[in-house]
Amino acid sequence: MNRETVEKIYAGWLGKTIGVIHGSPIEGMGYYKINELYGEISDYLVKYEDYASDDDLNGPLFFLKGMEDGKKGQNTKAQDVANALLNYAPYEHSFFWWGGYGKSTEHTAYLNLRNGIPAPRSGSIAQNGATVAEQIGGQIFIDTWGLVSPGNPDLAAKLAKEAASVTHDGNGIYGGIFVAVCVSLAFIENDIRKIIDRALKYIPSDCEYARVANAVLKFHDENPDDWRACYLMLRENFGYSKYPGNCHIIPNAGVVVLSLVYGNGDYSDTINIGNMCGWDTDCNVGNAASIVGVMVGLKGIKKKWRDPVHDFLVFSSCLGAQNIQDIPEGALYIAKLACDITNDTLPEPYKSAYEMGHRSCHFEFPGSTHSIRTRVEDKEGNVLSSTNVSTVCNTKEESRTGKRSLKISLSDLNKESLSYIYKKTYLNQSDFTDSRYDPSFSPIVYPNQTISLSLKLPDGSDDVYASVYVKDRRSGVVYESKKTKLSCGGWADLEYKIPKVPGLLVFEIGAVIRTTKRSTKDVTIYLDDLKVSGKPDYSLDFSKEKFEIWRGARGEVSQVTKLKGIIYLENGEMNLSCADFTEAYTGDTDFSDYSSTFTFTPSFDDASYGVNVRVQGAMRSYRIALNRDNTISIEKNEYGYKTIACKPFNWQAGKEYTIKVTAKQNVIKAECDGTKLSYTDNDNPYLNGAVGVSLVGGAHVKVKKITVKGL
Repeated sequence: MNRETVEKIYAGWLGKTIGVIHGSPIEGMGYYKINELYGEISDYLVKYEDYASDDDLNGPLFFLKGMEDGKKGQNTKAQDVANALLNYAPYEHSFFWWGGYGKSTEHTAYLNLRNGIPAPRSGSIAQNGATVAEQIGGQIFIDTWGLVSPGNPDLAAKLAKEAASVTHDGNGIYGGIFVAVCVSLAFIENDIRKIIDRALKYIPSDCEYARVANAVLKFHDENPDDWRACYLMLRENFGYSKYPGNCHIIPNAGVVVLSLVYGNGDYSDTINIGNMCGWDTDCNVGNAASIVGVMVGLKGIKKKWRDPVHDFLVFSSCLGAQNIQDIPEGALYIAKLACDITNDTLPEPYKSAYEMGHRSCHFEFPGSTHSIRTRVEDKEGNVLSSTNVSTVCNTKEESRTGKRSLKISLSDLNKESLSYIYKKTYLNQSDFTDSRYDPSFSPIVYPNQTISLSLKLPDGSDDVYASVYVKDRRSGVVYESKKTKLSCGGWADLEYKIPKVPGLLVFEIGAVIRTTKRSTKDVTIYLDDLKVSGKPDYSLDFSKEKFEIWRGARGEVSQVTKLKGIIYLENGEMNLSCADFTEAYTGDTDFSDYSSTFTFTPSFDDASYGVNVRVQGAMRSYRIALNRDNTISIEKNEYGYKTIACKPFNWQAGKEYTIKVTAKQNVIKAECDGTKLSYTDNDNPYLNGAVGVSLVGGAHVKVKKITVKGL
């Protein structure tokens, strides 16, 4: 794999994200209403403060993890992708539209899988009927299977067929194949019409999907300058009234092809035309944008589209720490998978960037910012919002490692002000202007870990002092390293080990910039290689947590992500209850070897109360449980729990217990009230993961405290 291919993967993932955000405000709106309200669209319709998660982005990334978890590479099958759906999607909330069995295609397939119906039968016409199976989801979640198969349309078609069949069938699968093949071909072909024509050869020529695509192409050949007339033809012959269900794939497939062919390879024209057509705008524009994004590369995506997105991206999986990412992180993950399945290696500087760790900010993608932000405060901590704080841009002028860094121009800096250069490491409802698909979060940085970064001043700069800092979400207190005077013309490598402050919730990390000058001045500074390393050592005391209200009455306990059930805070404890089963998770899936303690009170004696370690999702973890038959057990969840160690243990409802668990390499040890048990897992052990609590059987548990200490 070469650098250009890696950067086209980033352009495709970035392009997809921009397209989804561009289409979101008018999702479901019709052509005439859009024309009445907005007329000719040429820019974002809404400038989001930060855009919350979307199903069009959740699915592409987390379904792709089936390739990593299943370890089958090019031979990834439908059930591997189905396992990813079960593992990462919360149960009947967040992630995508849960419209009901028989109404929402994904909801239907999910419940089929949960109840033992395997893939691909889970999404088949034979199981669900054509109306359910041929809705739009077969193509909106599929772009990444093309990105992971750059220039290899045969592989893209093969993988897309398997992935789409988990939830869809018929034209739903054909749409998935078509889009993934278009994305794959865009790496090696720069004529959009040739891409479309070649991609259509991968689906049956007599299917309805091919019929609508060819109708659009024929109309374009005869009317190459009038996309609006083409849309009216599409609406008349293939509109929503012609097909059953909530959001059928065929009308929207027509819009995707229309926007591609009339956009004529121009990224802006393509996404604007797709938006002005209406219907499922975020889905259609997202697909078209990923295809053209790859084809034109980063140079073909204008700054006006990139700047508001600022590389920011969140998800709404059941794993809170995995819900905080940025676009370069996802792109590098996809590129590494693409290399792995072909026994290739990442080129420099991306190989070194990947080895820094997925939380790192390396700035190697041209134009990338990794969502680094700035602000200026006075010494009392008041934000000076009227001050022109800074500009942030990617540059190849300087680099600590690799080829690029971030250039930050700070304005009006003086001895009475502090400038913060930072990245958000925890989020809640106040950070968003909307709440699409209900994200929730756990921090991605913890006490006792180490933050490192590199800063450089250009030659001739005035005296500037810098320190590494973290900020507590609750108190607003800033903890920082000693101040270092930066030398002109040379890189300063700074680091800070986060103190083990009880209850510290890290939601910002970065650098504080100071000067001793009384008069205001402008300062240019370069930032590179921001990363987090080391072992966590912290406690989660639920008497200090908050119940965060999101949309309507929906609420989440801070730092915790719920799989299902009822969750709330009362009397300083987290309460979790269910009618059948439930789980809730916290911490980072990067945690490897650690000990953890859980202090909790089971409410009834007719259920199983568990604590979980090495949590990699809803279907991958270890569980230590107090069971209704008066035993304590270690269980492994490998797409279904299985008991791997068990001892007698008499426990009582209403009594508080503390379970200590040690997970070191492939050995799991547990202790409760003097009873010990352990298990050495030699069969595909989980070597990293978060922590959590779980119930089996209608029950209720009160959790007082969870601690995690890295080993």
